[in-house]
Amino acid sequence: MTSVTAAQGSDEPYRFFREFVGLSEDQIGAIRSGKAVAKVIESRTPDEVFVFGSVYVEASPESYLKLASDINALRKLPGYLAIQSFSDPPQLSDLDGFTLEKQDIDELRNCRVGHCQVQLPTEAMEDIKQSIDWSAPDAASRVNHMARQMAFQALLNYMSGGNTALGVYRDKNHPAAVAETFATLMTRLSALPEYLPELNEYLLEYPKAKSDKVQAGFYWEEVNFGLKPTFRIVQRVVYRGTIPRDPVYALAEKQLYASHYFETALDLTVCVRDAQRPGFYIITVKGSKQAGLTGLKGSIVRKVAVDKARSSLGRVLATIKQSLESHYTPVD
Repeated sequence: MTSVTAAQGSDEPYRFFREFVGLSEDQIGAIRSGKAVAKVIESRTPDEVFVFGSVYVEASPESYLKLASDINALRKLPGYLAIQSFSDPPQLSDLDGFTLEKQDIDELRNCRVGHCQVQLPTEAMEDIKQSIDWSAPDAASRVNHMARQMAFQALLNYMSGGNTALGVYRDKNHPAAVAETFATLMTRLSALPEYLPELNEYLLEYPKAKSDKVQAGFYWEEVNFGLKPTFRIVQRVVYRGTIPRDPVYALAEKQLYASHYFETALDLTVCVRDAQRPGFYIITVKGSKQAGLTGLKGSIVRKVAVDKARSSLGRVLATIKQSLESHYTPVD
């Protein structure tokens, strides 16, 4: 690692922008001047989506970490419909505020393997079919109760078994083993093992991997970054750099479950100080593998989803910049 870290030096984050993202000098200049820049990064297959975004913020990296840890503040950002942290240890009651969309409940009534608009393991589909009386007046309430129980159990399974416990999605004709899908997605983020090897190992090997630089927790959210609202369970991992050449902070949000679209996803945000100025750069890469983006119809859906993800990221970064700078007092 010596040659790599020596090469980084004060040329970061510009080396990353050029070599790993492929930004032009004009785009790098726009980021340096304080404009939020978001770009779709080339992917290997149509069902993979990678979106990059960055903005220079005249504030402290600690202020960003505080904002990103503030659940009430996150609720106000574009695209968030609901968000709630899990207790430590998690409790079923942490999911009390979650309810499925009416359309999802209607879809679950007719779910079967290979034909379901909601991503579920096979056993979950069978449990719902056998347990719910769809003619009963409280059918929706019972479905929501089961959904909360299933989501909670999925989280417990991951906490004890790691990626291999994430199961297999069977909403379409092509089953998706989440652990394999996530590992494949990680190979595309080639900068991660170079810049942050401990974080890279933690994301792949949890719960076996340990690091003094890492703190982790869990939350659930309902977001509308795609074509319709999606419920997700996320592991939130905070990495704190301890030496000058490290990024100050890295925040990884690893999807453990999503009700729609995302077979796997990782949002990675890194805070890098500017060597010449008191501020820092927020650098975000959102990577995901999504169902329904292949073929003729899928290519149309993909364009809409990708454009929305790019524009949404740009708006979020601009909103964060404005919020942090409005509360920042420069140190003389």
